[in-house]
Amino acid sequence: MVRVMATGVFDLLHPGHLHFLEQAKALGDELVVVVARDQTARRLKHEPYVPETLRRVMVEALKPVDRAILGSTTDIFATVVDVRPDIIALGHNQAFDATEVESECHRRGVKVKVVRLGALQHDEMATRKIVERILARARERPEPA
Repeated sequence: MVRVMATGVFDLLHPGHLHFLEQAKALGDELVVVVARDQTARRLKHEPYVPETLRRVMVEALKPVDRAILGSTTDIFATVVDVRPDIIALGHNQAFDATEVESECHRRGVKVKVVRLGALQHDEMATRKIVERILARARERPEPA
């Protein structure tokens, strides 16, 4: 059995998230998704709109996902050691260096292959871009009298 791990914030689920998780699942038999903790999301991206516990439940409900867990608040590699995946799937826009991730996992005794996945063609579906479009539309509407 090949266990694949994917990670992300998964705030305001959108088609790009589903595309990423479908690609990750296709790499193996089991997909374990690590959902970033709120404090990690704040540090790496932005204040999450949806709390971590609800984001985890939403991700786990997606068809490609076998299990979703919350990540570590202190050491991202601790979760890798706990889950012991065969493959780590990185999204096209995740800032991690695949070679460095692989090296650190090997150093910690987890022989893993790191794979960078492609983007969905409709890149305008990213969470931040969706929120920007919603705000722009709200600004366009006249205030009620």
